[in-house]
Amino acid sequence: MLNDSFRFTPHITLEFKIGEKDFFIAGESASRVKKTLQQLGMKQEIIKRTAIIIYEAAMNVAIHANHGTLKVYIDPEVISIITEDKGPGIPDIELAMKEGYSTASHEVREMGFGAGMGLPNIKQCSDELDIDTKVGVGTTLKAKICLNNKV
Repeated sequence: MLNDSFRFTPHITLEFKIGEKDFFIAGESASRVKKTLQQLGMKQEIIKRTAIIIYEAAMNVAIHANHGTLKVYIDPEVISIITEDKGPGIPDIELAMKEGYSTASHEVREMGFGAGMGLPNIKQCSDELDIDTKVGVGTTLKAKICLNNKV
């Protein structure tokens, strides 16, 4: 029998492969993580922020890169979202962080994507954000949401 002071602490990892122009995976990954967080009893605000980061980060990979991965780590104190892609990289991160700035193709914009809100939305929803990019190689984005020990 378990001691009453024992508390289960979930350490969950979810991983998604993202292909070039694979727009479906952005919604699918956000939906799957949202469901997992709901099952863990997370607050709605945390679920919403996490889903927005995941959707925007995955869309950026699908729109701009050749391929990449999205990993979500759920721990009792923090949710970490990491995308790694092989693609053109971001030549000017400061410019890319401005609302409305986009390098998405005309084709992608005609489909309703690439409005230039991805990185600004990620920044707004994150407690911590780090972007490491190399032009011609790819980009790694790391976003964190702190849970203050409340699951």
